[in-house]
Amino acid sequence: MGEQTQIQPQPQPSQSESQPLPQIENQVYHRPLNDPTTTVITTTNTESTTIPPPITSPPAKIPSRPRKIRKLSPDAAVVTTVNDPNSTQTSITTTTEPPRTTATKTPRTKTSQHRALVALAPRIMARSLTCEGELENAIRHLRNADPLLASLIEIYPPPTFDTFPTPFLALSRSILYQQLAFKAGTSIYTRFISLCGGEAGVLPETVLALTPQQLRQIGVSGRKASYLHDLARKYQNGILSDSAIVNMDDKSLFTMLTMVNGIGSWSVHMFMIFSLHRPDVLPINDLQVRKGVQLLYNLPELPRPSQMDQLCEKWRPYRSVASWYLWRFNEVKGSPSSAVALATSGNFTEHQQEGQQHQQEPQLIDPINSIINLGYL
Repeated sequence: MGEQTQIQPQPQPSQSESQPLPQIENQVYHRPLNDPTTTVITTTNTESTTIPPPITSPPAKIPSRPRKIRKLSPDAAVVTTVNDPNSTQTSITTTTEPPRTTATKTPRTKTSQHRALVALAPRIMARSLTCEGELENAIRHLRNADPLLASLIEIYPPPTFDTFPTPFLALSRSILYQQLAFKAGTSIYTRFISLCGGEAGVLPETVLALTPQQLRQIGVSGRKASYLHDLARKYQNGILSDSAIVNMDDKSLFTMLTMVNGIGSWSVHMFMIFSLHRPDVLPINDLQVRKGVQLLYNLPELPRPSQMDQLCEKWRPYRSVASWYLWRFNEVKGSPSSAVALATSGNFTEHQQEGQQHQQEPQLIDPINSIINLGYL
């Protein structure tokens, strides 16, 4: 207890030695693998000094979302990386997907697809009224569908239709008769046939060879001459042809024929009824048909063309035959129909036998309907 221990002083380092880290010579600095923020300093004297991690801001509250990466290769693998802010490890999950096989598609344009659909779609064409038994079917249907129209069917004889050699001849004739009395139109048409060398000579190339002066000498106006030449050019260029016209459906035929200068909706309807004998054509712009509907149904006003489809819906699919009876109905009421006379060469033997007062030829197509007959509408 009484002994005193003498403590000898430690040797002081020289001033030339570094002072930032005293008593840690031969130290080794290393970072643990499991903690990227902590540094441990180990000295040669097996003393460890731990430096606390620096103070950092708290992590964001929004957790990080895993990222998915998909490789576009046959051996597609989905790599999912999960980042946990509270963990020092990153987990990577790799899932290998089986290779996907895709069928090789041949590129096809819209035009080729449309042509394929048209080729596959069956063409439904209505039977001509001149086919055996078709006119009888039409009359039977109209008699059962409309009792008021059935009364007209009982009074008047069934319709008759003339046959033209070619559609081109019928269209040319329709242009020549526009806005003319039947007698004057017949005179000009006869001279036109003679100029072409007969009905068999009325061909597109023959009409194109005729000059406006030649046509004017037989009574054809300059405007109608241009209409005839436009029709012949469309035939020559392949836009129209007799075979194509015969095989077209009603809607396509209406669109193609109204492209010809001088041929309007009235002319097309007359051509479809009296030349092609189409069964379901309703000439909504014909004044006589509109008057016939007014008289038949006792309407207070003349129906507008836009109302005709709805009023005559029950006559489908034989509206052409119903229109014929309306024309005859108007003749008896005192309004001779120039439309039928124009389309059938005036062969009204039944009408002449009835002894009606209107035996004379109409001097002019109905004034209200004359604008339509010009072919502009």
